[in-house]
Amino acid sequence: MLSAPPGTAEAAPPRVRRSAWLDALRGTAATVVVFEHALVPLWPEARPYVKGVFDPGWYGVLVFFLVSGYIVPASLERGAGLRAFWVSRLFRLWPLFAVCAAGMALLSAAGWDEPHVWWQTRPTALVLAHVTMLQNLLDVPNLVNVLWTLSYEMAFYLLLTAMFALGAQRRSTPAALTFAAGAVLGAGLLPTALLSFGTADRMLTVVVAVTAVLAAGLAAVLYGHGRLRQAGAVAVAGTIVLLLAVNQRYPGPWQGLLILATMFAGSTLYRAGTGQVTHRHAAWVALVPLAGLWLGRGDLGTETATAAAWLTFAAGLALRHRVWPSWAAWLGLVSYSIYLLHPLLMESVEHFLSDPASVPVAARMALTAGVYAVLLGLCALTWRWVEAPAQRLGRRLVDGTASRRAEAGPAKG
Repeated sequence: MLSAPPGTAEAAPPRVRRSAWLDALRGTAATVVVFEHALVPLWPEARPYVKGVFDPGWYGVLVFFLVSGYIVPASLERGAGLRAFWVSRLFRLWPLFAVCAAGMALLSAAGWDEPHVWWQTRPTALVLAHVTMLQNLLDVPNLVNVLWTLSYEMAFYLLLTAMFALGAQRRSTPAALTFAAGAVLGAGLLPTALLSFGTADRMLTVVVAVTAVLAAGLAAVLYGHGRLRQAGAVAVAGTIVLLLAVNQRYPGPWQGLLILATMFAGSTLYRAGTGQVTHRHAAWVALVPLAGLWLGRGDLGTETATAAAWLTFAAGLALRHRVWPSWAAWLGLVSYSIYLLHPLLMESVEHFLSDPASVPVAARMALTAGVYAVLLGLCALTWRWVEAPAQRLGRRLVDGTASRRAEAGPAKG
């Protein structure tokens, strides 16, 4: 096992416990995203009016990204190093991700959802891109609509890993402002799908090349030393920045760059809360939501969602020491299941409810409540039988590796 990245061993921040306020924010974000996707199959006539004044999907994902930006550096720094971090991420994200993808494949096989044309035309690129979770930055269509956000989550993990390997892990404020500036200055100039656009062979070449470079770079970071480790970090960071700059078709160049800015802004707020940076220093990240408001100008729904997401996170941060209801914390606990499973339910509703506007409002309200109840029941099951066991296995692997490392003595390099 590698020793801690430069700069973390001597001045490690205080241990940050799992906080109920962060769980409550996750649960809120997931519930609002479900509301967004329930509009199409259940309330199509209301959707234009809702989206016109408030975009619930954009609000939800921004809250999610702020929470991730805040907690992920804490998880990394309090753990047993970068290898342990990646083991925990693997067992946190991939098992349910696979369940979600398999569920959508079953719906397609049952005829409830149109089979994706790429299954016939570009299956290798489709599968490999989803295995990396970077499909959205490789211009590969998402098997499930919500999976696009996980590509930005993975990009953040890779950038954060590279920064730790280079000893730049505390430079979250410059990172946030750089991505925000890129969003503002390059929003109308950056190309989309520059690398991946074209034939199936070109698409597959890009997917394979990116996967190989990132795998080699990450291996060098996790197992290498000295210049090899630094070279791996540069390769990882450079590849991700390149994809963010020229190869993200959806939701668009400025949104993708603003998402990374938002996550690094969350990291700065974490560092301010643990005393690693001053609050005056952290105040610079206020430019990130201002950039979001400027970029979303003319779109009231986006503007109000951006402002509301930041105000929600600020309120949660201000009230973090309060006692939160147990149900709110539970919603946060199963929020990943809520987020990934609800599109499968909405696809099922859409299959059976061909003309929702013709259904009486009272019946649709009852159906909406029933869908939420079924969803929460499914999430309780996937938490118990998929998420929790996978996370326990990940922790056992991390603890076992840490024990062997302790017995072998301090790592060198």
